[in-house]
Amino acid sequence: MAASSVVCRLRYRGLRGLGRFWFGLEPQTQGRFTSTASAQKENTTAKAAKESKTFQAIQEERREQAERSVLISCPSKINEKKFLDYLSKHGTINKHFFYNSYGAYAVVEFSSRESIASLKESINIPAVEHEAAVPFKSRLLSFKWPGSQSSNHPMPKFKVQSPPSINEINQLLSEKDSIDEQLQCLTEALELTEENVSLRFLVCSLLRDIAGAYFPECIIRPFGSTVNSFGKLGCDVDMILDLEGIYATSQKKGSGLSLEYQVKRGASERAVTQSILSVIGKCVDQFGPGCVGVQNILQARCPLVRFSHQPSGFQCDLTANNRVAMKSSELLFLYGQLDPRVRHLVFGVRCWARVHSITSSIPGAWITNFSLTVMVVFFLQQRNPPILPTLDRLKELAGPSDKCVIEGNDCTIVSDLSKITLQQNTDTLEKLLQEFFEFYGNFPFNKASINIRKVSHPPRTRASMRKLPEDTADVLADPPQTPTRGHAWLLQQKEILNRSSDSPWGFAALLLPSVTSGAGVKSRRKRKLEPASSRIKNLLDSLKIKGGETVAKKGSANSSS
Repeated sequence: MAASSVVCRLRYRGLRGLGRFWFGLEPQTQGRFTSTASAQKENTTAKAAKESKTFQAIQEERREQAERSVLISCPSKINEKKFLDYLSKHGTINKHFFYNSYGAYAVVEFSSRESIASLKESINIPAVEHEAAVPFKSRLLSFKWPGSQSSNHPMPKFKVQSPPSINEINQLLSEKDSIDEQLQCLTEALELTEENVSLRFLVCSLLRDIAGAYFPECIIRPFGSTVNSFGKLGCDVDMILDLEGIYATSQKKGSGLSLEYQVKRGASERAVTQSILSVIGKCVDQFGPGCVGVQNILQARCPLVRFSHQPSGFQCDLTANNRVAMKSSELLFLYGQLDPRVRHLVFGVRCWARVHSITSSIPGAWITNFSLTVMVVFFLQQRNPPILPTLDRLKELAGPSDKCVIEGNDCTIVSDLSKITLQQNTDTLEKLLQEFFEFYGNFPFNKASINIRKVSHPPRTRASMRKLPEDTADVLADPPQTPTRGHAWLLQQKEILNRSSDSPWGFAALLLPSVTSGAGVKSRRKRKLEPASSRIKNLLDSLKIKGGETVAKKGSANSSS
């Protein structure tokens, strides 16, 4: 099978398998990266990224900001000035923003935690009739405005927290002058905003207030799309209940007399994790304001608590001590910062896959966004010259402080982006997009595997699979066929090649819905499923033009008409 034959099983569990890729060294000669003409607009951004803080420093800074913030339900017509004047009595406000989710809300960040303590002293437990209130003092508040408000004051600007529709995306892309500009525009339209990321960290901080009743030194950290730089507006919030700090502080060695905590003991680490999550899940359900639909999914391979946080509009999954997932997030973040084309290509491929039901939010035998991201990383590592370094190279550049071993696996990678130099590669996004499909349309999955650890294509033989850890070998297994819509859009090659003011072109043409897309899931189950490998091969054929030129070349169609 071709393109999706392997990656279908690179689901979320691929995070565990990814941890097995961290061993061995293969030094590479690296040069400096020179931007293409289309990428030069973002040269400043790329340079700033290399001089930016490490992944860990960014996460700690955001977490600290969240601990100095409150989430407030507000009246629909609020006087922003009076609102801020009232809160400013308790301390300096660093920043704030408003958004809508089951009503109007405001996120307010103070300059110090003392301001939060002062604010809490002035807050009342609400009086409710015919019911009893749970007296849990969280930082999710309600702002009450006595009497009617005047409508003469200016309304605050509400920040958008949801992604644009596919029709809005197509309209935006059709107005651009090149496929490169289209993919850059797509990224800007779909990526998480600064406000959205702040809200995600605040939700984690609010949940930590609940868990902290049992484990005062615990930290709840977001991972995955929230922090790896590939998050899309509307994506779920994946969280980790991090108890590593508790164990670390309890393992201090000294001489002479000492004391130990008396603790309960469990049959296994998994049993302890299930017990902890069960209690936290019950507390979230019973005491967490705004948390609804709480599910304890403790028998899953990775036990978790799932719930909806209505004030933010987020769907949340909470796991415990999943360090591999956090390290995987750091790795993808690093790749996303090294070259702006990485994120643009990932956002483009993901959007295309979702439109044509190659990926789905419904559980099933789908390729996941994580799978597609790994596919893009591997493809960019295979370029000549390569655009991204391998894991082995990142390990080679790491310093002593970067050393990281998880469950016996060496997960060390360099954290300082300034240590990484890239070779000169001037491929445009247009060329990369076409050749991405060419690469996987012709990839010999029956003989080779996707391995971002090294540049080579390791043979997929029984002997080579025995050399790989069990989780990695599982990733290489042949998956079932992936359901999808019919692809009548592939016949619209002229729309792909011609830029027109009255119809989608370039990448926008690839996002046109299938003629059978309205049939829904039920109709897809009734008809024979087309292998994902054939669909990607068909896409490749639709992108090719005579003479081997790339698609949608700016001005070529217009000059011939």
